[in-house]
Amino acid sequence: MATLELKSIGKRFGRQTVIDKLSLSIEDGEFVVLVGPSGCGKSTLLRMIAGLEDITSGDLLIDGQVSNRIPPQRRDISMVFQSYALFPHMSVRDNIAFGPEVRGENAAETARRIDKASRVLNLSDYLDRKPVQLSGGQRQRVAMGRAIVRDPKVFLFDEPLSNLDAKLRVQMRTEIKSLHQKLGTTIVYVTHDQIEAMTMADRIVVMNDGVIEQAGTPLELYDRPASRFVASFIGSPSMGFMNGIYEDSAGQALVRLADGTCLPVSPCRLGSGAAVTIGIRPECFRRDAQGPLTFDVAVVEPTGPEIHVFGHVGESEIRTVFRDRDLPAAGTRLSLSVDARDVHVFEYESGRRLVS
Repeated sequence: MATLELKSIGKRFGRQTVIDKLSLSIEDGEFVVLVGPSGCGKSTLLRMIAGLEDITSGDLLIDGQVSNRIPPQRRDISMVFQSYALFPHMSVRDNIAFGPEVRGENAAETARRIDKASRVLNLSDYLDRKPVQLSGGQRQRVAMGRAIVRDPKVFLFDEPLSNLDAKLRVQMRTEIKSLHQKLGTTIVYVTHDQIEAMTMADRIVVMNDGVIEQAGTPLELYDRPASRFVASFIGSPSMGFMNGIYEDSAGQALVRLADGTCLPVSPCRLGSGAAVTIGIRPECFRRDAQGPLTFDVAVVEPTGPEIHVFGHVGESEIRTVFRDRDLPAAGTRLSLSVDARDVHVFEYESGRRLVS
């Protein structure tokens, strides 16, 4: 196991900056997920840690040692890619053993590691099969086994579940998290799927345009997003937003929407008249005959345990989540209310969080 420290890391391709003075510390044994939209720089950052991309500026420290110039094979890191990259003509056992054999490692020690990895990954009954005889989830476990036998300081995962169907993704999320609990190894995991990030990570790092928007535990990011970007990216269904004007009269803080509707909010360090954006999680809306919000229902989506209702409050698109079985009909109008503590307030221009 190892610590990772990125100090003002930068990456440029010609004149294009893709990572800009990024700093991040990852503790020994921590499971950190890098998440963000396509093109945000998360995979590039992972490849820089692995040594597959050169570092333009800053320092990468692995266990306190500056590793910028250390070649990939000497960094004691194993990487699992989006593609399984298995040898189709080799058995599972031979695929897992390929790396140690190429490196000339002791055969008895390699056999011991294969046995351990196969037990951890529930592959013991499949060691003599070829990849074509395995399911997608089993093939991904073989790719993970190939990484485990190296007994590395750090595991790197680059969107390893993106090729799997929905059911297998859920199963593999559980298996990878269980693997981390058994091995206790430092893991850096890249995904664009925020559900993967929320369910697996000890800490999530949300990236946007080559910089870190926010880093914290899954519930910290969900409950207290530092920006509108984080608020919109973390959570499914995503947070709904409405623009308005902040007012504070005699200690009563509220936001006045474009149609004149007033919503109580937690006090902010703002003067009355400041333009703001408010965000509300879909599950925080309540049906309330006396509620201040008028919600025009457009689409109703029953999911089983919940009812997702999409519609509009004024000009703003809003999605709500209800758990009762009283389905509203498309084209109807509901009155909604929301607790002031559930209203997130963001600065209109910058999108930064205003409520502490």
